[in-house]
Amino acid sequence: EPESVRQMENACALPVAVRGALMPDAHLGYGLPIGGVLATRNAVIPYAVGVDIACRVRMSVLDLPLDSLSSSPDRFKKVIEKETRFGVGSSFKKRRQHDVMDEDWSFTPLVRRLKDKAWAQLGTSGSGNHFAEFGELTLPEDDLGLEAGTYLALLSHSGSRGTGAKIAQHYSKVAAGLHPELPKHLTSLSWLDLDSEEGQEYWHAMELMGRYAAANHELIHRKVVDHLGAESILNLENHHNFAWREEHDGQEVVVHRKGATPAGEGMLGIIPGSMATPGYVVRGKGHPDSLNSASHGAGRAMSRKAAFKAFTWEEGREFLASRNVSLISAGLDEVPMAYKDIEAVMAAQDELVAKVARFDPRLVRMNQGR
Repeated sequence: EPESVRQMENACALPVAVRGALMPDAHLGYGLPIGGVLATRNAVIPYAVGVDIACRVRMSVLDLPLDSLSSSPDRFKKVIEKETRFGVGSSFKKRRQHDVMDEDWSFTPLVRRLKDKAWAQLGTSGSGNHFAEFGELTLPEDDLGLEAGTYLALLSHSGSRGTGAKIAQHYSKVAAGLHPELPKHLTSLSWLDLDSEEGQEYWHAMELMGRYAAANHELIHRKVVDHLGAESILNLENHHNFAWREEHDGQEVVVHRKGATPAGEGMLGIIPGSMATPGYVVRGKGHPDSLNSASHGAGRAMSRKAAFKAFTWEEGREFLASRNVSLISAGLDEVPMAYKDIEAVMAAQDELVAKVARFDPRLVRMNQGR
């Protein structure tokens, strides 16, 4: 997309930028395009991390027979409805518990104020493209500590909820205030020097949101698996909205991956498709040109507004039925036709990652939309 390329060129022109890369699922975002990777010198850009700090995916492979999903669909539907919550402000009546809430949330007044909000939403998921779904994981050969075969798996996608969004918005404004020299179209790329108090505050908050987002997924999977009376025989997970200190080209840099999967050599990751198209467990090849990164999904082929105009639920349900997918809830803007072809995206990055296993969704829950 020309606009994604333009956004990336703008980011690479920043005085703190070292270099960047665009993933094959890239599309327009705030500041940095989604699917954009940017390395900077001793600086962090809040909007290059993303509004949903530490958005991530997690997969649990279950010890249940694969046909248990098709033979008892209502059982799995009831479990996923009971143990997940979606949407802005969603929460459980009885708060969930996790050690992340025992950490220090008082290192800034903002984070301290947000602790109660974070706790209320602990173990829940956001709106948009966030999901929890059961599906079939096909492993073509022995790997991941498992024998070749087809398994029942749970896959989830969500981030740091309203708390992460508040932190992102606050520090993006702080960064913009520190760089009045930037033209208006570059304001969203304002950065924080990591030697500054503001930079240290944001970095500390970002890392806390990483652990908080991981806790959300851990709780979702633990509650669902326990409710089913099952065991997880494999767990995989990764962030795709985060910043890391890494070494590239012989220097230490801050690598922002906004909607991009870490793909260092040998590193395992998960790249979902859509609610009715495959996702893949991948192993990174550590390609230097991509800054050891890959796509975070298929990527949108059109905006949400355009999707509402282009498609009907009749078309969406026909597509779902053709792929043997049952949908509990979602918005029309999330139908598979609104996304790029996952197979084309994967083919475009075969230098970046190797496919290890394929995940096909079968029972999907997302935020209830129109």
